[in-house]
Amino acid sequence: MKKIIRVKSISEVHQIFGFEKPKHPLVTVLPIDERMTKFDYGQDNYSLDFYQISLKQGIKGTLSYGRNTYDFQEGTMTFIKPNQIVKVENSADYQGGTGWTLIFHPDLIRKSSLGEAINQYSFFDYEVSEALHLSDEEKVSITELANKISQEYQQNIDKHSQEIIIANIEMILRYSKRYYDRQFYTRTNLNKDLISKFERVMREYYQSESPIEHGVLTVKYCANTLAMSSNYLGDLIKNETGRSAKDHIQEFIIEKAKTNILGSNDSISEIAYNLGFEFPQSFNKLFKAKTGMSPTKYRSLN
Repeated sequence: MKKIIRVKSISEVHQIFGFEKPKHPLVTVLPIDERMTKFDYGQDNYSLDFYQISLKQGIKGTLSYGRNTYDFQEGTMTFIKPNQIVKVENSADYQGGTGWTLIFHPDLIRKSSLGEAINQYSFFDYEVSEALHLSDEEKVSITELANKISQEYQQNIDKHSQEIIIANIEMILRYSKRYYDRQFYTRTNLNKDLISKFERVMREYYQSESPIEHGVLTVKYCANTLAMSSNYLGDLIKNETGRSAKDHIQEFIIEKAKTNILGSNDSISEIAYNLGFEFPQSFNKLFKAKTGMSPTKYRSLN
């Protein structure tokens, strides 16, 4: 049986790969060199108690994270949050290349504004196959920030050190969000194709018995069907259309509800049930929020 090896501290990371003791107990920036790329990861899975942001270039092999795997032959950035299960596939071939990995424990940012804001950076919940691809200029900008973090804890730590380190971590995250937005924009044709697939998933769901069997359609269901994370699908659709994936689903449901209300003699409760609502009150509340009137009043006015 495969084990899950839990890595709890920055010191453990340094020890596993043979780096000298860390200069700071809660944050480190490590080079991706042979100590990592030739390490025998075996068949075990790893659970990390910290955040990890990595820039990888020219590395052969794949990393499993969530449902998908990612091939690191291109320069990419990946983002892993605490308690995710990570596995290196074909570790014998996971070698070569360069890069760096920034690791920081949640305790580092817990009392800072970033401690609350970090959940807004949804790319920590993306699949690895949704990694960030950087241009050469972007790699330079991000790497400069990682170097500043390393330089800060390498020198004598004072009362300003943690604030400066956190500020640079936040800058990496802000730039990464900008670069993801750029990635969404430059892949607009691919994104539009994906939006068409998303719309098809909605149609097919409501053309089947799925609403009765599984309830109201969710973003998670759509994302699973399209083999991506909910956050990535949501961010992509919001970036492309200005509206969230949840909004699209709700508007689709309301349009279908309007057709059923005016095109059948079914009761409002029956229509709600057929759309996947367990309770008619929930359907009525959504319908009124989207149209300004109850389903009954809508039927009476048309």
